[in-house]
Amino acid sequence: MVNNKALNIKTKSPKSGMDIKYKIKYIVSDVFKYATLILGAAITIVPILVILFTSFKTSTEYQTTGPLTLPSSFNFNNYITAFTRGNMVTGFKNTAIILVISLVGKILLGTMIAYVLHRFKFRGKKVILGLFLFAMLVPTVSNQVVVFKIIAKIGLFNKIGSILLLNLGTDVISMYIFLQFLDKIPVALDESAMLDGASYFTIYTRIILPLLRPAIATVVILSGVGIYNDFYTPFLYMPDPKLRTISTALFNFKGPMGSQWEIIAAGIMIVIIPTLIIFISLQKHIYNGVQGSVK
Repeated sequence: MVNNKALNIKTKSPKSGMDIKYKIKYIVSDVFKYATLILGAAITIVPILVILFTSFKTSTEYQTTGPLTLPSSFNFNNYITAFTRGNMVTGFKNTAIILVISLVGKILLGTMIAYVLHRFKFRGKKVILGLFLFAMLVPTVSNQVVVFKIIAKIGLFNKIGSILLLNLGTDVISMYIFLQFLDKIPVALDESAMLDGASYFTIYTRIILPLLRPAIATVVILSGVGIYNDFYTPFLYMPDPKLRTISTALFNFKGPMGSQWEIIAAGIMIVIIPTLIIFISLQKHIYNGVQGSVK
């Protein structure tokens, strides 16, 4: 009996040592994981807190206090000034027009091109896909001079049509998201619909588009945020004050003699709120869409 107990002790001791090592590794990995998450959250939240605190400060208070110092009083004078003097009603109206038309155009063009490239076989298909991939590698800034001359030549400079035309260009990333989702839609659905007498357009509108709703929701959110926050394109192609968008409206408070950063911060918070609400309410569609595109 004594020998058996001794043998049991000898066999258990290595396992207990391995258990301790495993627990140490598990604890270290957990600490590293949560430390990384906390660091990432801090990098994301701290700039927003700085802007939020600044938006409630006066000009003197902004210049004499630190960026993370709480304001002496939470008054909304800066928000009222930013909204009225920044003419944000016009900015929201122009942004809404550009956003809606651009997204509808992007979705229709992107889904149609993805449907044709995925479902049909024809000569030059691989070349077209390669050209779309090549377009992703070309920096947008490098061809701005040529694009600006074309927009001015066709008479769209200082008109909303210039932004709409530029935004309606096929979004390559969106098209690839649609292509990945089409892999999950069986071709048998198309074939059964054709046996019932459906045309290609009917298949696209009745089968493809409804089944692409998760991908469409993802593209709407990702592209919509980019269009909503775009400053460079409206600033370059629509300098008319009546055509200012929500992003260029904040430029009213920056001049050669200085900038009213507390009012700009209030304007930034006004601009952020709609995006934040939409993102929080539709974040499930973003995750599902990205996950589906990866699959």
